[in-house]
Amino acid sequence: MDIRYLKTLVTVVEVGSFSKAARALHLTQSAVSQRIKFLEEAYNYSLFDRSAPSLTLTSSGEMVLESAKQILGIQDSLMEKLKRIKDRPRVSLCCTPTFGTVYLPGVLNRFMLESGSPVDLKFLLHSPDQALEGIQNKEFDLAIVEHCAGDNLGRFQTYSLPQDELVFVSSPKLNLPTPNLDLETLLDLCLFARKEGCSSRQLITRGLQEQGRSLDDFSGVITSDDLRLTCQTVLSGGGISFMSRSLVCEYLKTGQMVEHYVEGFPHARCRTVIIEKGRENEPLLRSFARCIFKVMDVPSPI
Repeated sequence: MDIRYLKTLVTVVEVGSFSKAARALHLTQSAVSQRIKFLEEAYNYSLFDRSAPSLTLTSSGEMVLESAKQILGIQDSLMEKLKRIKDRPRVSLCCTPTFGTVYLPGVLNRFMLESGSPVDLKFLLHSPDQALEGIQNKEFDLAIVEHCAGDNLGRFQTYSLPQDELVFVSSPKLNLPTPNLDLETLLDLCLFARKEGCSSRQLITRGLQEQGRSLDDFSGVITSDDLRLTCQTVLSGGGISFMSRSLVCEYLKTGQMVEHYVEGFPHARCRTVIIEKGRENEPLLRSFARCIFKVMDVPSPI
């Protein structure tokens, strides 16, 4: 069984509610509920007394909780022992797709050139919530995420990078006004959007809500997690997208795409380096983080 489900149960009990556990684990409350339901179906027992006035474990729930703590303790102990093995250094990192596509190749190249000795690298592209959960569960040593302002990152050691600018982009074939464009014109088009949990989707949803509209008001919405496919479709005139300017800067320079801004719309998101608290002074992580800031061409705070 995936230990994240057991971690969710322990967290729910520790913080006293599903909503607080969702915030602590950087999940939605629905995701927390689904994980608890999965455990109940897997063990064929109710873990919580739904008739109680407050969060109360059943006797079966108490038993599962005790075992969950033991399993998680064994997992943590194993991870620490593996890290102490005198073997080739390893760095496991996670980043959101935009950073991974635009900047990560340069960061990896610089780190390997500067490290001076062989280092094993593992990297994955995930949504912000998945990246934060991975840091918390010790799956990743370091994460770089684009995220909305106001996200709670207080549980981690963080270092801010320059903000990421997002723009609406289209093909010149659509002959849309540029750079400023009214929302009503955009709503007549098909929007290529990222999946739920991605900050670009959260930003466009927030911007629409502030103007009394929603994604349903577009003539069509196609959800795709393939950035290259989205770019190719926009280039062909098949619709518009709301995406990082850094992803499409070459298309904008050559005139293959045009950018659009909607007045009052949020066009920027945060970009942050994240490390588990207490690990920020580890030489290998410091070295990798410094390479990130060098590639971004900003002074390193670490």
